[in-house]
Amino acid sequence: MPQWEKRQVGRTKLQVTTLGLGTATMGASRFPISHREGEAIVTAAWDAGVRYVDTAPFYGVGAAEHRTGDALREKNRDEWVLSTKVGRLLKPKTDNAPSPDGRLSPMPFQVVYDYSYDGIMRSIEDSYQRLGLARIDILYVHDIGVYQHGEEENAKHFKVLRESGYRAMEELKRTGVVSAIGLGVNEKAVLLDALKIGDWDAFLLAGRYTLLEQDPLDDLLVQCQQRGTSIVVGGPLNSGILAGRDTWNYAKAPPEIAERVQKIARVCDSHNVPLPAAALQFPLAHPVVCSVIPGPRSAAEFNENLPLFTMPIPSGLWSDLKSQGLLRQDAPVPG
Repeated sequence: MPQWEKRQVGRTKLQVTTLGLGTATMGASRFPISHREGEAIVTAAWDAGVRYVDTAPFYGVGAAEHRTGDALREKNRDEWVLSTKVGRLLKPKTDNAPSPDGRLSPMPFQVVYDYSYDGIMRSIEDSYQRLGLARIDILYVHDIGVYQHGEEENAKHFKVLRESGYRAMEELKRTGVVSAIGLGVNEKAVLLDALKIGDWDAFLLAGRYTLLEQDPLDDLLVQCQQRGTSIVVGGPLNSGILAGRDTWNYAKAPPEIAERVQKIARVCDSHNVPLPAAALQFPLAHPVVCSVIPGPRSAAEFNENLPLFTMPIPSGLWSDLKSQGLLRQDAPVPG
């Protein structure tokens, strides 16, 4: 079993393995995952030495939390770190209409956004019941931001978080219900806003600090380093485009993105390095990044990708990417 490096989460006592497991695929629309398959993914990660698992009520509308808890319940609880999220409550679904965002709903619930004090307190209690566990380590505010809600609606949601919800997050940490708090989102702008309203231990940022995109180097990563806030990188393969698929940001990649990825892939090929290997290893070179959490679609996919995390990558690959303008000059690289 591989021995993964562990890194500290913010200024807390928590330590996570640099390779973690994301469970968002348990609610994906294109590749339905059964309860047994979901448990098998978590078990494969455990068998490979992964000791950090991230889930959320939204993934599979409750299903991912059930599967994660069932797979980990008998494991020594002091050996692993679990994160889940708040911001959505699951209410009984009484019609047969499909999920509005096209995701699967294996559980009979619909989503209601609620970033208030009461909503967050209700959400974490519901998560405890779905997980069947007595401890949640990291709690993220999920999918707040313009990307998710649009400018007008997000202004309302963020006001609620600032004036009410943050108090719940701070209280849950202060009283020891959770050990770390943060946000889990797909954009950097709301994280910059969040740094102005409170103290956060970690941000789970999906798809925005990758081999394809490094804009957070300008501001977010600098401020996180100053504040002692860690970054967990979700979506290191940018929804699949860095793994040979045609999806980026959960949709078909536009031509300019596909062309840039092709150029990066050619550099990787010239060094006999698979593109996904470079993509999975790149984010961990930054000192504020504590873990990378890809979301495999099956246990077999997880095991197939496992060697990519430890594959040697020559320094010339990174320098070639920089010289060709495919990687920022100021981006830290492995090695």
